[in-house]
Amino acid sequence: MVTPPSRKAVLGLYASTLRTTKSFRSYNFRNYFVQRTKDTFRGMQTEQDPVKLSQAYNEAVKELSVLRRCAVVNQLYGGWRLAVEEQSDMRTRGDT
Repeated sequence: MVTPPSRKAVLGLYASTLRTTKSFRSYNFRNYFVQRTKDTFRGMQTEQDPVKLSQAYNEAVKELSVLRRCAVVNQLYGGWRLAVEEQSDMRTRGDT
């Protein structure tokens, strides 16, 4: 009998993954991985089978370690900011 991960463990993994995705310097990579993370964990939230839930959780743990390494590389070679990022920064500061 496989015991599924606890709700607290899944939420902790979700928070860690989101934190990592938001550390990407590249706008496109950051937005892609944020959306992908949300989709992955929505799927886990609706899963009822404990075996499939455990498999999805273990896969998400592996993906988090890969994502962390990718984020470090992206921070080193992130490139220039896009015009979209400049506009969103201005809106948050109130300079519009």
